Amino acid sequence: MGNGFPVAGVAARAEVLAEFGKKARYFNTFGGNAVAVAAASAVLDVIEGENLLENSRVIGLYLKDGFQALARKHACLGDIRGAGLFLGVEIVSDRAGKTPDAAAATRIINGLRDENVLISGCAKAANVLKIRPPIVFSRENADELIEKLDRVLHRLS
Repeated sequence: MGNGFPVAGVAARAEVLAEFGKKARYFNTFGGNAVAVAAASAVLDVIEGENLLENSRVIGLYLKDGFQALARKHACLGDIRGAGLFLGVEIVSDRAGKTPDAAAATRIINGLRDENVLISGCAKAANVLKIRPPIVFSRENADELIEKLDRVLHRLS
């Protein structure tokens, strides 16, 4: 939120914060940093001014639709989930059994890296492609990601 500057916030009821102050000593090295607050304020202005929350919702749905279309062509794509631009695409060896395929996920991640797309894997079985592009991600960027994922999946099948 601070575009590289350390920024955090806390929201709580007044009575909760009053009790916290009575029972715990708290100190923060980065607290009260006016430059970080100015950076965070500017970032929030851009998010609002460029309607980036709506962009996240719209492009996230577009990406999900694109990944679901790919799943109809590639049996290794399992569950597709997430909200906004924070998405996960499960890689499975058996869609019906939902059998995780970490090795295939690694091959896909490396194949995408060869296509200049950097993503990572996550989940307990390391078989979920973690898609979390920047909030300014456009429809053109989404098309490029879907196209490159399709190309990698074809190459690996």
